[in-house]
Amino acid sequence: MAVMRRMHWDAMDETEREALCHRGLDAIFDPALRASIGRIIDDVRANGDEAVCRALRDFDRINIEPHQLRVSAAELADATVSAEVDAAIDDAIAHLRTFNNALRERAADWWIESEPGLFVGEKVTPIASAGLFVPSGKASYPSVAYQLGVPAIVAGVAEIALVVPPVPGARGEVDPAVLVVCRKLGLRNVFRVNGPAGIAALGFGTESIPKVRKVVGPGSPAVTCAQVEMQRHGMATMMLLGPTEAAVIADDSADPVRLAADLLIEAEHGTDSAVVLVTTSAALADATDAELTRQIALLPDVRAIAARAALGVNGGCVVVASLESAAAVVNRYAPEHLQLVVHDDVRQPTLDLLTEAGEILLGQHTPFSAANFVIGCPASLPTSGFAHVSSGITVETFLKRTAVAHADETAMLRMAPSVIALADHEGFPAHAAALRMRVPRA
Repeated sequence: MAVMRRMHWDAMDETEREALCHRGLDAIFDPALRASIGRIIDDVRANGDEAVCRALRDFDRINIEPHQLRVSAAELADATVSAEVDAAIDDAIAHLRTFNNALRERAADWWIESEPGLFVGEKVTPIASAGLFVPSGKASYPSVAYQLGVPAIVAGVAEIALVVPPVPGARGEVDPAVLVVCRKLGLRNVFRVNGPAGIAALGFGTESIPKVRKVVGPGSPAVTCAQVEMQRHGMATMMLLGPTEAAVIADDSADPVRLAADLLIEAEHGTDSAVVLVTTSAALADATDAELTRQIALLPDVRAIAARAALGVNGGCVVVASLESAAAVVNRYAPEHLQLVVHDDVRQPTLDLLTEAGEILLGQHTPFSAANFVIGCPASLPTSGFAHVSSGITVETFLKRTAVAHADETAMLRMAPSVIALADHEGFPAHAAALRMRVPRA
């Protein structure tokens, strides 16, 4: 039985095309989920730490007291991982620092003289505080901790709080790999929370958890819904980070064995993930599907079920007539992750056509997993089509730009007639008077 749902773009009507590209939002904005998250948010706003503990008890089956929400200094100091994982974390952090340091150097203050005597520019500064949400439950995610933490630190955010759900079925313990990352990065404000309640706690502040201005981090539809709902209370966030999705553009130069392996990287995340292969070659699609069947059989059942959903009902294979058509399909889809696997002589022309993706990985030596863990480019990326309008989490996520201007008297007098004319037209006499009083009378 085929793994990938097979579609032919030229034979699809507009309804079918829109159905393929529409994903993620229905679960996040489900009315019942929004109502449930709203109750959690209201409880945290009214009852602080007690509500956070109540959410842990009700939804995570973990009983702790308010004084136990903060991960202790001893827990951070004692957390250990294998030597291999420890070295891998150092490798990833180093690459992330390199990428984000380069971005930070480019985000510098600037000035230009736009006309004689008029200087305009920007002052770039970090936001004052940030909350980082690291998911737990389906798997261990130390990678998310450093993908969020390094950019915030490089930006110079003064107050950083990290919240993470405890390990399922435990007594409140937090994944030690996440704690190792926190220790390496110098993050000390670490809290064990239920996801939506933790998002609310960061937005309002509680007796234990500090209020922050911006919260970022991928998560379940419930966590994402909480981030969206908390914007009504003045908390900034990113739109949207989850569920996972990926697309691959491939022509007949692709190796179907590697192609199948790369499709499974994001497909194994969960039954709400979506993965799409867009190809000019029906023969490649057939060979890849056969290889997917073989490789999925090697996965644990929970990952195999997720992969079949991601490549089946949620995604599939779209056969197109040309690479130009492939680029158009992907630009409409706007995937979180995109890999481009085509002949060398058409790689750059095809890349030039691609504008709507969270990341673009070139060739079969650059799999999604390398980017997720080590390469250093952002791996927390916009989903559900938001790659049309937003970018992944980097140092720029934690920076803000303040416009600065200075005019001397000559420039002010030159602008005065324009300012007065526009102020009079719009009916703001004080705007005009402020300039008229500065203009010498003949």
